[in-house]
Amino acid sequence: MNGDGCATRRRIVRCVKTLLVVHHSPSPTTHELLDAVLAGARDPEIEGVEVKVMPALAATVPDVLAADGYLFGTTANFGYMSGALKYFFDTTYYQCLGAVSDRPYGLWVHGNNDTAGAVSSVRKLATGLGLVAVADPLEVTVSVDKSVRDGCYELGGTVAATLMD
Repeated sequence: MNGDGCATRRRIVRCVKTLLVVHHSPSPTTHELLDAVLAGARDPEIEGVEVKVMPALAATVPDVLAADGYLFGTTANFGYMSGALKYFFDTTYYQCLGAVSDRPYGLWVHGNNDTAGAVSSVRKLATGLGLVAVADPLEVTVSVDKSVRDGCYELGGTVAATLMD
């Protein structure tokens, strides 16, 4: 691979794009959502996209800068995103400001009864970073069933597909 993340072989240049999935999945339910999002992002028809998965408390500035697109997943806690995802944004926002503009992102939020505040808070930060939403946020306040899993799969696939050359 060269410095652009592209591999050259017999005059064919293939660029591998990175989709960074930053999540806070503390419960079996939120883990199930994460698994469905990842399945969609790793759909066999999506080529040239590497999916890198990082818990929100472990993701760093170099992870964000090296990625070409993002998926954010969080619980809705007290009308806001999880503290873990907020920590991620607190520790990466200013160092990434101006460097990640126009990159695609998607969001899923799980809450017991209301996800609006969590969605709004993530949207504000993503907008500040200049990220571009390529799918509507997936807001889950019901039990996880096939339709919810399908929505997660579609979200992951949509964001990953935007990175294909």
